[in-house]
Amino acid sequence: MLAFPPDIRSYADPAAVVPDTRTPARLLWSVIRMQGRLFAVGLLLATIWMVPQTLGPWMLGRAIDDGIVARDTGATTTWLVGLLVITVVGAVSGIAYHSVIVAEWLVALYGTTRLVTNKALQLGHVLPRRTPTGEVLSVSSSDGDQFGALVEVTTRALSQLLAYLAVAAIVLSMSVRLGLLVLLVAPILVLVALPLLRPMEHWQGIERSRNSDLTSRATDIVAGLRILRGIGGEATFGDGYARQSQLVRGAGVRAGAWQAAVDAAGVLLSGAFLVALMWLGVRQVAVGELTVGELVTFLGYGLFLMQPMRTFFEFAQKWTRSVVSARKAKAVLEQEPPWQPAAQAGSVLPVGPAPLVDHGSGLVVRPGVLTMVVSAVPDDSAAVADRLGRYLPGDPSAVVSADLPEDLKGRAARDERRRREQARQALVLADRERAAEAWGVTYGGVDLGDVALATVRERILVSDTASQVFAGTLQEAVDPLGRLSREQAEEALHSAAAEDVYDALPGGWQGILDERGRGLSGGQRQRLVLARALAADPEVLVLVEPTSAVDAHTEARIAGRLARHRAGRTTVVMTASPLLLHHADEIALLVDGRVVAQGRHDELLAGDTAYRSVVVRGEDDR
Repeated sequence: MLAFPPDIRSYADPAAVVPDTRTPARLLWSVIRMQGRLFAVGLLLATIWMVPQTLGPWMLGRAIDDGIVARDTGATTTWLVGLLVITVVGAVSGIAYHSVIVAEWLVALYGTTRLVTNKALQLGHVLPRRTPTGEVLSVSSSDGDQFGALVEVTTRALSQLLAYLAVAAIVLSMSVRLGLLVLLVAPILVLVALPLLRPMEHWQGIERSRNSDLTSRATDIVAGLRILRGIGGEATFGDGYARQSQLVRGAGVRAGAWQAAVDAAGVLLSGAFLVALMWLGVRQVAVGELTVGELVTFLGYGLFLMQPMRTFFEFAQKWTRSVVSARKAKAVLEQEPPWQPAAQAGSVLPVGPAPLVDHGSGLVVRPGVLTMVVSAVPDDSAAVADRLGRYLPGDPSAVVSADLPEDLKGRAARDERRRREQARQALVLADRERAAEAWGVTYGGVDLGDVALATVRERILVSDTASQVFAGTLQEAVDPLGRLSREQAEEALHSAAAEDVYDALPGGWQGILDERGRGLSGGQRQRLVLARALAADPEVLVLVEPTSAVDAHTEARIAGRLARHRAGRTTVVMTASPLLLHHADEIALLVDGRVVAQGRHDELLAGDTAYRSVVVRGEDDR
């Protein structure tokens, strides 16, 4: 178990080797290569484990012919002692093999999870623009488990293939007719199973696609459970989830039926092979072509060969399922970030505070100033925040799923798959073209598009309403990098008016938060996200509607504390709340995505009708 957890650096380290995603088969080979020496050790132990089953029937036959039939006690004892030795060796190697195979499975499973995690970190906000969330989760969990099962059965199948060839050589030396029967039975079984594998793969693919959609629905329901209960929509979404789960069940039943047919064919043909082998063997004994010991050897090998044949069938089934999973994993792992590599970034940001200018809207943010942006259309101000942080604009409708309706087959399925792939590639190309051109936002006169993305993220932090709270302690939620003292963390929590979160958690800073902060109210989650952003203390902080889920009294406290906490540091807040605007040093009014007025709150309230209508409406909404 020393190989677990796997050290996977692909996508996170530019120097690390990445999986080959040109085809699903190449990706599966990459999963096996990810095992390193562990796979070779497992194969060696599995091969040793097969020695008693490979040599045992032959040694038993020799003990009968040379010892029992010949009435030679010494020969009988010699062969039985040899049989005991290889049995003990096989038992010891089997125990070691089991431990190694569990490690192989875990490395494949959690190695896939690490690959997906690293790819998500590499792509960042680009990933959900291209791939549904449920698809990513399914690749990380269920598909990784399929890869683990494939690694296990591959090791077992290779060792049993070696045993099968050794047995074939032994039986050919004893009887050509029976040896040919042994050699031909496996290819015949494969040929019989091939017509059954295609419909099994089809329905397993449908089951996998439906399960991915079910995961997405579950994620959405859990994320919005509190809201759903508030508006009485819990039952509606629950019914939708139940219907989708029944579709998954139906596809699973169809896939299971074809898999049962494959299993039945394997059992039937294996049994027929054993009957044929025994019938031919008895006939040859009757005419003196075989000895009694050789017949026992053949029957032993007949029983033994049922095991590798079943393993070969199992390998075919798991390979089929793994190819379906690899096709899904390939769609995630083959994606590349649109940004140019850090090594090709030709510019650096100036040291220290500098003006931040969004040329698209005309917004100018002076260094060390608390600037607030007001818009009657929240999406316009959010778009400005995305540009300031160098984020591509979000468009959930642009996400293209690779799943096809089950009624599409043949040419129609190929055409639809081609159309969707073209749409996906068009989205990737549009992202790449947008990221390659001048970004249109400058910091100290340097365009953000000419700077390494990591540098932009270090200097400019955007915290919006989509920011998440992850499972862990309160301390990890506020200070994920562990850089703050207790006093600094408490100051961030105080500035965000989130002390009640600390009080509500048993254990204080070590209190445990659920994934997405499900045990917190919407306002508590929002204030915790704000505290995390303040604790990061970036050079430029951009906040998008940081108080949209809190009451007026709490918002008033946050407004004053936020201004004091960020005094002298560049801060941009997208909001229409009068309580926040009252503390702004400068305010910019957006109309149709352009800055049409700038000034202080009192000045704009008195002299600008458009500003007054937006702010008064925001106050009425309170």
